[in-house]
Amino acid sequence: MYSKRIESFLKRKKLKIGDMVTVTKEGRKISGLLMPQTVSGNPDILVIKLVDNGYNIGVKMEAGAAVEKGKGTEPVLVEEEAEFELGKTKTSGKLKFSAGKPKISLISTGGTISSRVDYRTGGVYAVKDPGEFLYNIPELAKAVNIRKLVTPFTKMSEDMEPQDWKQIARAVARELNSGDRGVIVTHGTDFLHYTAAALSFFLRGLTKPVVLVGAQRSSDRGSSDAGMNLLCAAHTAVSDIAEVGVCMHGRIDDDYCLFTRGTHVRKMDTQRRDAFRPINEYPLAKVWPDGKIMVKNRKHKKRDDNGKVKPDLKFEPKVAMLKTYPGSDPDVINYYISRGFRGFVIEGSGLGHVPVQAKKNWTSIIKKHTKDGVPFVITPQTIYGRINTSVYTNLRILYKETGAIPGGDMLSEVALVKLGWALGHTKDPEKVREIMLTNYAEEITSRTLVGTFLY
Repeated sequence: MYSKRIESFLKRKKLKIGDMVTVTKEGRKISGLLMPQTVSGNPDILVIKLVDNGYNIGVKMEAGAAVEKGKGTEPVLVEEEAEFELGKTKTSGKLKFSAGKPKISLISTGGTISSRVDYRTGGVYAVKDPGEFLYNIPELAKAVNIRKLVTPFTKMSEDMEPQDWKQIARAVARELNSGDRGVIVTHGTDFLHYTAAALSFFLRGLTKPVVLVGAQRSSDRGSSDAGMNLLCAAHTAVSDIAEVGVCMHGRIDDDYCLFTRGTHVRKMDTQRRDAFRPINEYPLAKVWPDGKIMVKNRKHKKRDDNGKVKPDLKFEPKVAMLKTYPGSDPDVINYYISRGFRGFVIEGSGLGHVPVQAKKNWTSIIKKHTKDGVPFVITPQTIYGRINTSVYTNLRILYKETGAIPGGDMLSEVALVKLGWALGHTKDPEKVREIMLTNYAEEITSRTLVGTFLY
């Protein structure tokens, strides 16, 4: 919101949010759309959306600055009536998907990927109808028929909990079993890879694609990745790759997307458009906006449109992830145990070390609680690579004396989700160990390929 001074100034000039304006300051002219100021923004700075590239710019309104209503055409949001080239047939009226295209559903859980721009205000809002996607991404209609938009909830991904994963899994299974060729799940990016891992274990007997997709940059920005990510996800959803995976930019440029298995994907940068990278495995495929798909990992399930997916949602949420570091105190384990936690993933150093001969010895506490039936899974904090229990003395001591479970080359996040899923099925320590060492969703690779590092 703007300050009273700015609001009074705009009122005198008969300017309102959404007007095209020209700002003159220090001999320079800036033309664009007058935007609202955010709650956290400086109320004395005017926000202008530049017409040539879609970026916002702030202009401090001080002595010498002038604002006039622009002479350009004001962008207008068309709510109902529009003209659109749908295949070879030009139609008029509310934009719709073609019934002749492959049917998919879209599960919307929030995030900028499932919003569109209101060009009268420059703001974004969540879409309420599948057809609204066509205003931002008309190419979608040439690829798929989004027959249904399901919104089980709307949350920032960092606010999600295991119960939310279950809701998403139920919705995905219901739509796939209703005859859809595939399902897209739109999601915030921060914890997207946790949900991808959860769906990989929850959806048993999967025979169709489940494509999770997000956006690193909001749809009101000129550099938004939302449109291309969603278009590539649509092509992936009707492909023959019957896997849970994440489809996001493969490069910072608008070249192609990577479809990466849900148990081998991780967000590796806070802002880059190509932040989601395959870890310890090649991506399942490269996907281009025009529909071209190049399979990169041939070890994947093939589509079977007659198959039925069965949700397996048993899950123990009282699992925790801990990280070892120089001087780390293992007493934190006792705290979590006192709070009712049932299992732990510990990010060890190197090949899977924890402090063994240090003053603050982790092995004695791990050993104490494993005897009480609490499982400990060790994963590498290096991200790439795998656990090896046989190289160094400290490794041999840890795994031989404590009964800790080596996590192979599983990502810590994947191991955490899998441990909760394992404990949801059994409290028997030996059964939990067996589940953790068994490959259910290609989460453990048989060998590490050199070319997968920093792919």
